[in-house]
Amino acid sequence: MEKLIVSSPGRVCLFGEHQDYLNLPVIASAISLRIFIDGKKRTDNLVNIDLPDIEANIKFNLNDNIKYSAKAEYFKSGINVMKRNGFSFTGGFDCLVKGNIPIKAGSSSSSALVVAWINFLSRMSDQEAVLPPEKIAELAYEAEVAEFNESGGMMDQFTSAIGSVIYLNPYPNIQIQKLDQELKTFVLGDSETPKDTQQILAGVKQKVINIVKLVQKEFPDFSLQTVNYRKLDIYSSELDPDQMELLKGTVKNRDITIEALRAFQTEPFDHQKFGIMLYVHHEILNNVLKISTPKINSMIEAAMDAGAYGAKINGSGGGGCMFAYAPENPEKVAEAIGKAGGKSYIINSDKGTSEEMKINL
Repeated sequence: MEKLIVSSPGRVCLFGEHQDYLNLPVIASAISLRIFIDGKKRTDNLVNIDLPDIEANIKFNLNDNIKYSAKAEYFKSGINVMKRNGFSFTGGFDCLVKGNIPIKAGSSSSSALVVAWINFLSRMSDQEAVLPPEKIAELAYEAEVAEFNESGGMMDQFTSAIGSVIYLNPYPNIQIQKLDQELKTFVLGDSETPKDTQQILAGVKQKVINIVKLVQKEFPDFSLQTVNYRKLDIYSSELDPDQMELLKGTVKNRDITIEALRAFQTEPFDHQKFGIMLYVHHEILNNVLKISTPKINSMIEAAMDAGAYGAKINGSGGGGCMFAYAPENPEKVAEAIGKAGGKSYIINSDKGTSEEMKINL
């Protein structure tokens, strides 16, 4: 019998919020807040999972056809996906799941959980496989998003699995590039305002998809991946003013992400410019996509006044977290976010999913 501990990080989306599900590029960083799964094999078919952070316990039998009774049953979907991909399990597990990533707050706690679960299952399977992080990310995406027909993209799973800072371009085929610039300190601020991630993702996504369909009726070759921002006005006759504003905001966010990639590839790295670009990105998310909140905006302004180089909302929006880039005096920035009503965490970029300990019992 074996005991295994694995962990996976949360993430901040640096550039490209609400972009990857539109097949547009993103830049994201794993963060030093993590989910840990501490588990061992059982001799029967029971899967028993304790989740003290949310005061929950999950039990189910490891049989041939594990049924779902609700959305987001990721422990069940992880096993179903692994089985469909050739993995087998002769027994169940006892697991303890704990972490320090804010839950339902836009910092990818659910994806970190699923990535850690896939990593745990692959190593504890009959095959005892140590999978490359990219494969873990693919299986985690299948278990979290595809299995339940949810609205998210692949950014969360790949960032948590690979770690550090990555550039992800899903079009025409997924391309991942690890960015080597060493970023300095961030401060994550949780507004502690609940949010409905799937509702927000689906709402923004559907609005943009409808815009693309309207434009393509008259301009069949139109593509979000290739359109020139300076030429967008030629499509104004097909859209109302709000739709036109959203199209411009979407393309501007795409261009900011591409500009940020060039900044990451330039020596020396300009930390001040990086911070300014984060704030410019936030202004579009706030003013055009309208996904921020007054409380998060006040937390961002407080962070900037305290010396942060830049700040933005993190995740789908409607509540949850923001973060500030604070290479200087992060404690002062954290204090300012706290005074604005947020719960602050001083964080850094971190490694991807990993085995923390393995013991043969």
